[in-house]
Amino acid sequence: MNYLIKEIKKELSDYNGEIVAATKYFTAEEMREIYHQGISHFGENRVSDFLAKKELLKDLKITWHFIGTLQRKKVKKCINELDYLHSLDHYSLAEEIQKRRETPLKCFLQVNISKEDTKHGLALKDVIPFIEQIKDFDHIDLIGLMGMAEHTDDEKAIHAQFQKLNDLQLEIKKKLSLNLNQLSIGMSNDYHIAIKHNATFLRLGSVLFKKEVAQ
Repeated sequence: MNYLIKEIKKELSDYNGEIVAATKYFTAEEMREIYHQGISHFGENRVSDFLAKKELLKDLKITWHFIGTLQRKKVKKCINELDYLHSLDHYSLAEEIQKRRETPLKCFLQVNISKEDTKHGLALKDVIPFIEQIKDFDHIDLIGLMGMAEHTDDEKAIHAQFQKLNDLQLEIKKKLSLNLNQLSIGMSNDYHIAIKHNATFLRLGSVLFKKEVAQ
């Protein structure tokens, strides 16, 4: 299988952040091939798939991200196997992580920037109060914000939604003297726009795994 990974990496050669391969629909064997083409950050959405794939790929030096919704009842199974969590968005989950995690876990606060009912995440107005609620949780290392723009061809709308996180970063710094300078934004359909809004982690799926057409 020939994926367009080299082409994507060439396109993003000036990008200084991390490319996280969103591997929800890909097998461990496909991930192994992708790893050998230069991608070492993988993001999973389901706990069972994450644990199974990690076991099959344990010989590789992979940085593991959980990018889906993490249910509190499943925290115990996976939380000490992760390097990053991109979807912290409620207090009960933070409590469970604090209880179960053995070392500080790098976490992004998920914010619902599109205001879609189908998407998880904190409302913008609730982010600062939430940070204040969990500020003493020493097993949670807050590093930044995560958001998903709506899937639309309206680039102005996408720009406006990502800008909300840029503005929120500044507000957090001003009010709490806290630098949440990492941004997990940008997927296959909008990563070009996300980069313009200071994305430091791109979660790429279909665009990364698109197969090269044989000539």
